[in-house]
Amino acid sequence: MTAVKTVQINSHLDWLEAEAIYILREVAAECERPVLLFSGGKDSCVLLRLAEKAFRPGSFPFPLLHIDTGHNFDEVIHFRDACTSQLSERLIVRHVEDSIKRGTVVLRREGDSRNAAQAVTLLEAIEEFGFDACIGGARRDEEKARAKERVFSFRGESGKWDPKAQRPELWNLYNTHVHPGENMRVFPISNWTELDVWQYIQREDIALPPIYFSHQRAVVRRRGLLVPVTPLTPPSEGEQVEQLPVRFRTVGDISCTCPVASEASTVVDIITETALSTLTERGATRMDDQTSEASMERRKRNGYF
Repeated sequence: MTAVKTVQINSHLDWLEAEAIYILREVAAECERPVLLFSGGKDSCVLLRLAEKAFRPGSFPFPLLHIDTGHNFDEVIHFRDACTSQLSERLIVRHVEDSIKRGTVVLRREGDSRNAAQAVTLLEAIEEFGFDACIGGARRDEEKARAKERVFSFRGESGKWDPKAQRPELWNLYNTHVHPGENMRVFPISNWTELDVWQYIQREDIALPPIYFSHQRAVVRRRGLLVPVTPLTPPSEGEQVEQLPVRFRTVGDISCTCPVASEASTVVDIITETALSTLTERGATRMDDQTSEASMERRKRNGYF
């Protein structure tokens, strides 16, 4: 990479970083009980680094929250716990399994994906702690419904998202006022792309769960995707199990998250691969984004992240 190109990338990342830090500080200044959603995924790891730059050497002015489906990859949960322990920040974990026991989440079958059910558990956590702003790592390029979001995404008393009821955001001015029972979802890296995230991870030397990098994994081919073979996602009759070099572009519930074939074992390799990709990360890796019944917009209207 030429020196000029490196300067251009860093200048672009500096601008994105400054905007995100401004948004984080705006949340801290204007909201009474904010929380940062942290799953251990790459986007939330970037948020942690941005929060460090915004608020260190002091502690974060908000706790961290993870909605655990109970069907997460072990590598990601271990990383989540190690990362928050190293930062000495408070991590709150709420479990979809507890919502199932309460009867607020009802699955048709035991093995059904719990991904969409996270919305219920999140709304319960918001009510439990009185959070008025949930900071998340969503980006506009992830999926078309994300592109309808504001940076400060208003949610009514039901906790649901109405794209027609969002507030204007002119000249980086944000209306953070909410009544009791209402809240905001805030997306500081909304204007970032997947490539921006990986270039920032490289520049900042941000640690990630190992499943983001190429490794051997048993998979089956199903509906154009590579489905990981696990107790939750066993091969169907007639499917051939293959051992392939793969990596995950996004991490989530095992029942709906697929890897992609890849030899990219370093951040530099992934940056090159990402720059050449023609598929969005969710379009290439999420089984639950393949049908209209489980569309992102429908889930967001029901309170999803």
